[in-house]
Order: sequence, then structure tokens, then C-alpha cells
Amino acid sequence: MKRNIELKARCADLAAAREAARALGAAFAGLLEQRDTYFVAAHGRLKLRETAGKSAELIAYARDDVAVVRGSDYQLVSVPDPAALRTALATALGVRGEVIKRRELWLWQGVRIHLDEVRDLGRFIEFEAVLNPEEPDEAGHLKVATLREALGIGDGDLIGVSYSDLLGM
Repeated sequence: MKRNIELKARCADLAAAREAARALGAAFAGLLEQRDTYFVAAHGRLKLRETAGKSAELIAYARDDVAVVRGSDYQLVSVPDPAALRTALATALGVRGEVIKRRELWLWQGVRIHLDEVRDLGRFIEFEAVLNPEEPDEAGHLKVATLREALGIGDGDLIGVSYSDLLGM
């Protein structure tokens, strides 16, 4: 399993967040059109992520549903035939729902900054500080705290659940 330290929040002004990230030295890494299909899972969450123009991934992850900076343990599996896998998993497990989003990806000191526009939900920002196996959680917490301050994310903006949960899936 891999691990990251993450934070998710509502974002009223993605343009301002973009400029703050750029001013901090973040590098634009791409615009992603994504569909995440969530499956019923006995433990944690399981989703198939399809990104336009890129290969698909099956992502299994577990994290606490709290509106704070938190650790997330995850596993990624490359998927050469996402349509067939989606059908098989839907048949075997059932589908919770789908999340469609447009994501700007920015990178800063090993942290993935996501500026998201989520269909039927609105605008969000997410930080994922990807940890090396020997790197302590505290290193990720410090980076996320720096970004949170620089981008002006307040306690009232924080989200403790997945987009799928916000959509009532």
C-alpha cells in the first residue's frame, strides 16, 4: 500500500487558488477530464478512474471521514480494459455511483494540488502529499499546512468525505 496525507475543501474561487499556487512555485501539470465509478466495497472505497487520453486505474483506498488533514492508504492497479472491468465489478459488487470532474493538476514539492470542478457539486481544492515509504506523516502534514495557509483555506471550507458521499451515493 502507498500512503499520502490529504486535505479536501470547498473553493469559491479556483482562479484565485490557481494564482496562489503559482505564486508559491507550483507547476501546472495538466488538465484532466475524469470519471470515477465507485463500487460497493466491504472495506474502504473502490473506484475505477478513467481519465480522457490516459490509461485507467483501479484505486482501492481507506481513510477516515473527518474534515482535517488525514492519512490515506491506497493501492493503484493499471487497467487495460476499463469497460470490461467496470462491467465485471458492477455485476459482482454493484455500483454506488459515478463522479464526473474536470481537474487542474498542479505539483508543488511532492504534493498534488487538484483544482476540481465536480458535476452537480461545485468547485473544490484537494491536496495530496504523496509520501515515500520512509517518509513520516509529519512531512506531509507540514507541506499541506503550508499550502492551506498560502491558499487561504479556512476551517469552514473543509470537507471530510469523498465526492461520492457528497453526491449521496
